[in-house]
Amino acid sequence: MVICIVAEGCYPYVVGGVSSWINSMIRNFPDYKFIILSIIANRSMRGKFVYELPENVVEVRELYLQDYDWKEKKSHRKFKLDEKEYHALKSLLINQQVDWDTLFTLFGEKDFLLNDLLMGPDFFRAVRECYRLYYPEAVFSDFLWTMRSVYLPLFLTMRMELPRADLYHCVATGYAGVIGCMAKKKFGCGLLISEHGIYTREREEELIRAKWVEGIYKNIWIDQFRKMSQLAYDEADLVTSLYAHARELQIELGCPEEKTRITPNGINTSRFENLKPPDVMSPDKVNVGAVLRVTPIKDVKTLIRAFAFAKKSVPNLVLWIMGPTDEDEEYAKECFDMVETMGVPDVQFTGRVNVTDYMGGIDMSILTSISEGQPLTILEGYAAHIPAIATDVGNCRGLIYGESDDFGEAGILTHIMNVEEIADAIVDLATHPNKRREMGENGYRRVMAKYKIEDMQKTYGDIYWDFEDIDW
Repeated sequence: MVICIVAEGCYPYVVGGVSSWINSMIRNFPDYKFIILSIIANRSMRGKFVYELPENVVEVRELYLQDYDWKEKKSHRKFKLDEKEYHALKSLLINQQVDWDTLFTLFGEKDFLLNDLLMGPDFFRAVRECYRLYYPEAVFSDFLWTMRSVYLPLFLTMRMELPRADLYHCVATGYAGVIGCMAKKKFGCGLLISEHGIYTREREEELIRAKWVEGIYKNIWIDQFRKMSQLAYDEADLVTSLYAHARELQIELGCPEEKTRITPNGINTSRFENLKPPDVMSPDKVNVGAVLRVTPIKDVKTLIRAFAFAKKSVPNLVLWIMGPTDEDEEYAKECFDMVETMGVPDVQFTGRVNVTDYMGGIDMSILTSISEGQPLTILEGYAAHIPAIATDVGNCRGLIYGESDDFGEAGILTHIMNVEEIADAIVDLATHPNKRREMGENGYRRVMAKYKIEDMQKTYGDIYWDFEDIDW
């Protein structure tokens, strides 16, 4: 069976999180052939893989959501939609019974330039109808250009030439989900959606905080992501989530309950056996480990502030920030500068490392993210008998307190961006070694009971087998 994995903004360009999960999935199913269809920002990322691709990856295709500007491709040809195509376009813009089938045929089979559509009379007329229905108080010229910006990535997505596969496995809804729905219509293949975070909610959170878009235009972008996710939920054969609350959110957002299934993460626990402290770590120190990408969503600035306060009470603390610093270089520099400006000693940015080289000397792991799914870093810490401090996002509460076991607390949960709470948690574990050892053992039992790679391999092996057994 050939499986096309559709990923947005992660594998094989970014380490950790969803990328690690995809890499693990491919390697754990060597008998299947995999095609990677990766959705990335633009051609500047082309081919910049940070993973060595497994041998059973037979092809990688890239979709650029910010491809070379459509305004540069100009023609003087008049482009006209027929009546059915126009009504499909209008249904998309006003989000009323969207005729996706006609849109897929239009963008997948008809030869035209996006510039001719976006700058043409049909798009103008559809936008004007949407404007009159919902946003007559806006400045129309701004509204028109915003709509062009909103729909260009989706139109580029629907122009994508798709590889044939037996199963499309989309690791999100959104643009990835649209790709999967297009493939299902074109090839009659199976469609599996696996959400690590709830895509619509994550995009809403990002847009609410965003400074580049304001007012009604936030709502327009949010509505766009909602309609794409609803398409994926409607057309998928199966939709998985990592934990119970995520499944509840999927159902709340319109996914048919009978399509949903919980499939927890799994890690290779054998990697974390018999670890030894690295020479760079002193046994006289209390080492706090943060395995993360230095990006805003991980809220490293709050971590640094909390550590600075904790260190005033526990001078022998050391913070190890283990992960890449080149994904958002501006933010990373702000973090480096903050450490220097605040004069916080013993903050070590290691860059990208093999975490098993360090975990043997870590006393507690920490995660101050403002959004997560089911963090692998917490599970990996548990496999190394290390308790976790984490913000109350994603499945962190379930991982720390347990959902279907009585192993006990495996760390401390805090509120997002609460420097005082996070600092107190660090001090608590740093000054109570027996408590952190007990919590570390609780975490170890939890990961061994439910979150081993073998468990995940069996779960997805059964799912893949079910798809393989269907005569599409």
